[in-house]
Amino acid sequence: MADKENRSLPELVTGLVSDISGLFRKEIDLAKAEASEKMSHALLGLEAFAAGVILAICAIGVLLAALIKGLTVFLVAQGMLETTADALSSIAVGVVVALVAWVLIARGLSSFKGENLKLERTAASLQRDAQVVKDRT
Repeated sequence: MADKENRSLPELVTGLVSDISGLFRKEIDLAKAEASEKMSHALLGLEAFAAGVILAICAIGVLLAALIKGLTVFLVAQGMLETTADALSSIAVGVVVALVAWVLIARGLSSFKGENLKLERTAASLQRDAQVVKDRT
């Protein structure tokens, strides 16, 4: 204990720097471990989301097939031949689904226009910061 009290200022500073760098390394290791844990958790969520999307697509396919069959049965009951009713039902459902898909795709693509992707607030903030730096120099 007496040896620690008699250390010189450079030794104390060196010890302090060593302790701080050790603490910093431990904090970085903790951050890495926590980030790895969070990433694993996020990947599990992403896998569940992907499985859900795949099942939802399958369910939509089954429901569309049922819609086609139902429309076919309705058209046959109205006196149409079964093969004609089946073809007409498939075309009608296909056209409606294609139109809905087109509308959704068009809406999604419009959000990717250059005007929608501009970072207006960030650009304005950077211009203000640049002006402050310019005024102070």
